[in-house]
Amino acid sequence: MITLASRGIADIPHLRVFLGEDAVFMRAAAGATAAAGWGTKPSGDRARTMAAKAGVPYLLLEDGFLRSVKRNDPPLSLVVDDIGIYYDASRPSRLEKLIADPLDAEQAIRARALIESWRKARVSKYNHARECEDRLLHRLARYVLVCDQTFGDASIGYGQADKSSFTRMLDAAIAENPDCAVVIKTHPDAFARKKRGYFDHSVLGKNPRIVLVAEDCHPVGLIEGAEAVYTVTSQMGFEALIWGRKVRCFGMPFYAGWGLTGDELPAPARRGKADLEQLVHAALVAYPRYVDPETGGRCEVERFLAHLALQRQMRERFARKVHAVGFSLWKRPILRRFLAGSDIRFTRHPSNLPASATVAVWGSGKPQGLPADSTVLRIEDGFLRSVGLGADLTHPLSWVSDDLGIYYNSRSPSRLDRILQETDFDAGLVARARRLRLRISEAGITKYNIGTVPWKRPDTRRQVILVPGQVEDDASLRLGTLGPRTNIDLVRAVRVAEPDAYLVYKPHPDVAAGLRTAGRDEGEVASWCDEIVVGPSMAHLLEQVDAVHTLTSLTGFEALMRGRNVVCYGQPFYAGWGLTRDMYPIGHRRRRLSLDELVAGSLILYPAYVSRVTGRFTTPERAVEELIAWRAAGGGGLPLWRRTLRPLFSLSKKLTSPQVPWTKSASAAVMETNHGR
Repeated sequence: MITLASRGIADIPHLRVFLGEDAVFMRAAAGATAAAGWGTKPSGDRARTMAAKAGVPYLLLEDGFLRSVKRNDPPLSLVVDDIGIYYDASRPSRLEKLIADPLDAEQAIRARALIESWRKARVSKYNHARECEDRLLHRLARYVLVCDQTFGDASIGYGQADKSSFTRMLDAAIAENPDCAVVIKTHPDAFARKKRGYFDHSVLGKNPRIVLVAEDCHPVGLIEGAEAVYTVTSQMGFEALIWGRKVRCFGMPFYAGWGLTGDELPAPARRGKADLEQLVHAALVAYPRYVDPETGGRCEVERFLAHLALQRQMRERFARKVHAVGFSLWKRPILRRFLAGSDIRFTRHPSNLPASATVAVWGSGKPQGLPADSTVLRIEDGFLRSVGLGADLTHPLSWVSDDLGIYYNSRSPSRLDRILQETDFDAGLVARARRLRLRISEAGITKYNIGTVPWKRPDTRRQVILVPGQVEDDASLRLGTLGPRTNIDLVRAVRVAEPDAYLVYKPHPDVAAGLRTAGRDEGEVASWCDEIVVGPSMAHLLEQVDAVHTLTSLTGFEALMRGRNVVCYGQPFYAGWGLTRDMYPIGHRRRRLSLDELVAGSLILYPAYVSRVTGRFTTPERAVEELIAWRAAGGGGLPLWRRTLRPLFSLSKKLTSPQVPWTKSASAAVMETNHGR
């Protein structure tokens, strides 16, 4: 057990995972294996004292160099130092010893791969802010970057610097780069915590060569475009080295004094020569400890970096400001999660939107009065959605955001169409899609993941065909069909096309639950099929049938993933690629795709996934595992308020809808009547 010198440290989530054993806040260290405090804070001094009295090691903790998405998030990376702390240049630290250690060939390769991954992911210590959009900055031909810091930051004094160091740094940047602009980046704490820096903005404005970046923006673009980076002790100097930039230091941060930077101060005698791979391996692999944000277990830096890379990618997808029109109060917080990275402004009056606005709308509709030059984002449920129905207000794990159209409208382009038509599906992506597809099939995952009633394939030599019902006022039927558009017309068409087959009809779960209106003459389905099933899960059915005949139902895509034959009487997104038999061919889809290329485009590249665990963007693989866990935990149950309202909602539908034989007894009667077809 580790004793903690600060109650605040005890509140850090996953502390036991970080430290490898239990840790509790107490004044005495008797019986403890170590005493821990926070860096050079008073708790760090207390930890040293407590450890000395108890004759145990002390541990100094600090945030890692790759910390989290937002600044106010709990840390997902901590350094644990049993010698000193990395930013205190007056004494040794564990990080110094790790930097000095030579790397073997495998470690060097890993460090170089990390450098490449860091650049590709465009990550930093914090990763919430957008890339810089300062128009003046983008017009600069050449510039050097000067890093401000928060006044009184511990790394400055312990890094052998003071206020005058910033004056000397700025003077040097101006004098040494006469042909360059000098860009000064304000520290993000100036925005997040209203702290002040070391530069007087009113004085800076008098020098025409100085450009002050006062917005809270992601620093990566600034570093990438700079010819050199000037710093006192800022971590941005370390990140600039990763980006291959020249770095000048006016204090003694952990990355200075190794021959990699231009240093104004003499290096401590204990620091020698090290290459960039040694520095990166020590600072990102060997020194910090990481927690997987989704599993809560320890992980390696590569896993955590990949998580942050996904957040960066998804947070930069759309405009900085998005206006949302027509979203219910229930959907609004969900939209904020799925469009995280953009500032969402909800409005009821499209005519009030500014010119060139980016506007989010639900589904295929387009509100009247939008500015003519608007960019419209159409939002819809994804294909791996939840455990429970959307009509029951079950929160989704996936949505799609389409800036070209929407996937179920076969008459106009969509982002999914573009992905499937134009993507060069490399071998790694296809292999990933195959693994995802097999996991989905193995685990019995579908869009809604409901239904527990067992179903047994009939003892017959006839071909067994599943015909999935749809909600007939759904936009996918209006925009994705040229022939039959009703469930009864579909069943009739299938019976005519396959007169000897055993037809199993499954009504749409929203209709079966009374949450959506039954189709026109849908009650006559029983006269044209052999069996009506309601309770079994779609995955259970798909494992036992031979084929699926559908209008535009997602069931057709789910059947393809399980190796079933699929016949389309409409034009769903998965038709027209050579994988289905299409009664109404789609002329503009001429490319032939493999099944796993279709899966890659439809489940990996097109949707966005948001974790139920973290509230952050996640991968389809992780979404599948969360669906499995959600279902195993009895997911799909309704909260009390929804259970109260559901009967009223269902009653209103029954009063206005035709009655259909979805009850257990009626289904059994259909089976008894039609088994002899």
